[in-house]
Amino acid sequence: MLRTIEVSGVRFRVADEGSGPVILLVHGFPLDHTMWSSQIEEFSKTNRVIAPDLRGFGGTDGALYSVSMEQYADDLVALLEALHADKPITFCGLSMGGYVGWQFALRHPKWLGRLILCDTRSVADSAEAASNRLKMAEIVTKEGPEPIAWTMMPKLFAPTTSERRPELTEQIRRTVLATNPIAIAAAHRGMAVRPDVSSFLPTLHVPTLVIVGEYDVISPPAEMKAFSDAMPNARFAVISNAGHMAPIENPSEVNQVIHEFLGR
Repeated sequence: MLRTIEVSGVRFRVADEGSGPVILLVHGFPLDHTMWSSQIEEFSKTNRVIAPDLRGFGGTDGALYSVSMEQYADDLVALLEALHADKPITFCGLSMGGYVGWQFALRHPKWLGRLILCDTRSVADSAEAASNRLKMAEIVTKEGPEPIAWTMMPKLFAPTTSERRPELTEQIRRTVLATNPIAIAAAHRGMAVRPDVSSFLPTLHVPTLVIVGEYDVISPPAEMKAFSDAMPNARFAVISNAGHMAPIENPSEVNQVIHEFLGR
């Protein structure tokens, strides 16, 4: 069921399907909840799946000049409370959704039962990367989402995905082009100042699944394996024939490793 719910003056669009233990699916940048369609369909058979559009994205309003990863995490807890979700939950985030996941774990540990991190990073931006984000925020504010689409699209998918399944790349391109440029800029500014959580990893004992596409060039498998190894209760999975968008590119394999992680 797709619903709109107002929380602290922000109207969130959220998919809320199924019943049982909650799985919260948090989309990447600059996308919306629809990237999780295969996971919503699969896991709503056994769980309550909550997949919101983050502040400013998709059908959610409330875009600001800058939104920190901490703000996104706090928004999600407020949304879970408004939806009367039972804790603890399984948090599953991709890319920027993973950045939000770190802050969710740090700020709201009582909500967190399990953590799934897809195609993401634990380190902060370099000075150069942060500067580039701030420049892109200004460009997108003036020119709209087209520049971010041209910049990001070549990096998102495995070569085989782009060649054999152009409908997937077109789906994501359309989503990016439909995204509010103010939200894109706000997220860029927030990601530019996100903290490095590397020192936090050894203290995070919650059961964690780290998933990465074998051809991911944004958050490469070697980098994700390294931060997975630093976590005391994490398991690591490489998804074949996938790049940065593993849950879309190879949903059956992603869903299988999540099922195994959840103990089914």
